[in-house]
Amino acid sequence: MAEMDVALKDALQVDGAIAAAIVDYTSGMALGTAGGGRDFDIATAAAANTEVLRAKLRTIDLLGLRETIDDILVTLGSQYHLIRPVKGSSGEGLFMYLALNRDRANLAMARHRLRLIERALELS
Repeated sequence: MAEMDVALKDALQVDGAIAAAIVDYTSGMALGTAGGGRDFDIATAAAANTEVLRAKLRTIDLLGLRETIDDILVTLGSQYHLIRPVKGSSGEGLFMYLALNRDRANLAMARHRLRLIERALELS
């Protein structure tokens, strides 16, 4: 089972990865981050994307849907941003966030790899 730092390092190995984070969406606080830098503040991006996930969860609730979110994709001109809620009791209230360079990323592969990383994530 991957621990948080291993999961974040694995996420940065995805082609085109710019930054990754594991975020508590109840507080908006990033529990762990990797990548980013001067041109990409991963802590700010992680906190701000908490609102994206919260909004979608509210929408699902308001519509009375009995669905869960697999992932959320935000497509920008030069980037993809993937938000994936962590399933399982050890990850309740958390999501993985991955920012990708759109020119270098294979979106289908990135989604697949993030799903595998999320499934292997064991938080205590």
